[in-house]
Amino acid sequence: MKTKRKKRSKGTGKRGIYILPNLFTSASLFGGFFAIIAAIQGRYETAAIAILISCVFDGLDGKIARLTHSTSLFGTEYDSLSDLVAFGVAPGILAFQWALEPFGRLGWLACFMYVICGALRLARFNVQKNYVDPNFFKGLPIPAAACFIASLVLFTTAVGGLLPQLKQIVIIILVYILSFLMVSSIRYPSFKEFELKKQKPFNVLVATILVLVVVAYKPKIMLFFIMGTYLLSGPVITLYRLRKKRTTEDTLLKEAPTVEKE
Repeated sequence: MKTKRKKRSKGTGKRGIYILPNLFTSASLFGGFFAIIAAIQGRYETAAIAILISCVFDGLDGKIARLTHSTSLFGTEYDSLSDLVAFGVAPGILAFQWALEPFGRLGWLACFMYVICGALRLARFNVQKNYVDPNFFKGLPIPAAACFIASLVLFTTAVGGLLPQLKQIVIIILVYILSFLMVSSIRYPSFKEFELKKQKPFNVLVATILVLVVVAYKPKIMLFFIMGTYLLSGPVITLYRLRKKRTTEDTLLKEAPTVEKE
């Protein structure tokens, strides 16, 4: 009887969760929530900075989970829910309050399109993450889309702002473009294989230091150009791969032996 009771107690024991990576995920979620509050209060620059800080914590939680071997299904699901708030709802509200409110229904529908495409992007990623190339994302990652909106807000404040009508038209077009890119099949670099603890070529260190120096010189401006470059990298990589594939197919067709008719 005693052995049976011991077996039952072991089988029904509660499983714990890893504290450290989930604390970073919670910090990312708090950054997104704070960005929503700041955007509603009209503090758009503060909201943009909060989204960028949230993205930093979001990148750290996965790294820490892998380094400490504390990855779990709970952490994965919690991270996705946090991403939807911090990089879906928060940038959507920021874009609406900052530029799209004069459009009325058309403006908040564009922001809703961004949020729902972000949710679909996260759901697709969770389903397909074990079956795709880890070096590339399928579709624009939702943190990158959120950081682009945040960097655009900071960029406009750094250059003295844009004309109201021009800003409204540009933002609503960009929101729809970002929504399309998130649910598209365009590939974007993931940088998951870039491990700081592993040895890298000397040029990688020089390039990293150069990027940090450039960003430190004019952070509001350079962050926007960096995010813009990443945004364009997906279509460029996709077009390059398609062109390379067509070139390879044409070469194989030319080299294939022709069958002469009798």
